[in-house]
Amino acid sequence: MNKLVVSSTPHIRSNESVQRIMLDVIIALTPACVAGIILHNHSLNALITVAISIIACVLFEAGFQKLAKQTVTISDLSAVVTGLLLAMNLPETSPFWMPIVGAFFSIVVAKQVFGGLGQNFINPALAGRAFLLAAYPTKMTGSAAFTAPKFAASAVDAATYATPLTALKEGGNAVASSDIINGFLGNVGGTIGETCAVLLILGGIYLIARKVISWRIPVVYIATVFIFMLIFGRNSGNILGAVNELFVGGLMLGAFFMATDYASSPVTPVGQLIMGFGCGLLTSIIRLWGGYPEGVSYSILLMNLCVPLIDRFTEPKIFGEVKKK
Repeated sequence: MNKLVVSSTPHIRSNESVQRIMLDVIIALTPACVAGIILHNHSLNALITVAISIIACVLFEAGFQKLAKQTVTISDLSAVVTGLLLAMNLPETSPFWMPIVGAFFSIVVAKQVFGGLGQNFINPALAGRAFLLAAYPTKMTGSAAFTAPKFAASAVDAATYATPLTALKEGGNAVASSDIINGFLGNVGGTIGETCAVLLILGGIYLIARKVISWRIPVVYIATVFIFMLIFGRNSGNILGAVNELFVGGLMLGAFFMATDYASSPVTPVGQLIMGFGCGLLTSIIRLWGGYPEGVSYSILLMNLCVPLIDRFTEPKIFGEVKKK
């Protein structure tokens, strides 16, 4: 006898699987990751860091699920995505134990402890990066963490290289068109995967075209940073300065690939607009007046915490609902 099991509404049918969605994210991230590895001076170190991060995330997820006597779900590729994103948020000079520590925090603490995929209330990769930044600030953002880009002018001292955002934070407000071009093409210092803005944008467009993510969060996020920096930036009214803020640092990586995480971003269209605006506002405030030169990670994590409240106040009204007295 066949039984018909009927679940409660809403009934949503989709041909997309978690594995297919994660594969799309990997495809979108790979060009920027490869460019980041090639464009950095320590290419081999960067490549090994990426490999260790991915393998560690997969092993930690499988190990936790085995110990908890749960079904091992590493075939859905979500751990691979977390490992790739975590690696792309690390400096090229990272010691090889750093992605392992970050992977443990990302997978076990920020994801599996809360129930696994779909139950995490913050982005796991960003949680891992934030933990590493708090525990090992010198290795994550110190002067020795970054080197000059591989194709920088010979006059640049690789041993004392400061990332574009660090230079701006320290008072270097002058921005030339060449700075914008270098940031757009990835010829700047930074973490492994945040430097090549053009490939991150193309990857984001691919995800939007594939309907893996909505345009609302990344577009509003980026637009908010541009407008805020144009009005209140280091040189208010300077269009070149505002545009430069978009292409340096982790804005493109965060806007397209981390602020849009399904489990930790709003589900309603209005909520997604609020999420993008909040991330852009916080990123700009931290960059201008915070202690760190970059604000993308903490802005997204802070907005992740607001998502339940955002969803609550932006959920559509139930048809026929009677207002309470």
